Amino acid sequence: MLPAERALKVISGRWKAVILYHLFDGPRRLSALKTLMPDTTQKVLIQQLREMEEHGLVHREIFAEIPSRVEYSATQLGLSLEPILLALCEWGQHHADELNEMDRLADCIIRPRQARHAHVA
Repeated sequence: MLPAERALKVISGRWKAVILYHLFDGPRRLSALKTLMPDTTQKVLIQQLREMEEHGLVHREIFAEIPSRVEYSATQLGLSLEPILLALCEWGQHHADELNEMDRLADCIIRPRQARHAHVA
C-alpha cells in the first residue's frame, strides 16, 4: 500500500474533513457538531467520529457529570492534517473556479495553526 493510499483511507468519508475542520478551533460536543453540519444524520456523524477516533485523529472525552457530557477534540495527529486540508480547500476552490462553479462553494476558512496563534504570543 502506498502512503498516499493509507492517508486517503484514514480521511476518506463524506464528513471526516468537515468534522476535523470544526474541531481545529477546539473541542465540541456532538450536538454542536450536528448543528454545524445539518446535512448529516447523528448516526453517520457518530460513525465518522468513531472511525477517526480509531485512527487517532479525534479524542473523545466523557465528563463525569449528570447528565454526562461528551466532547470531541482533534488530537495532535488530527491537527497535523490542517495544512493538508487547507491545500485541499484551496485546490477545490481552484477547481471550481476553472469550471465556473464557484457559486456552489462555501467559504473555506482554514488558517494554518501557527499563523492563527502567532499574534497571541
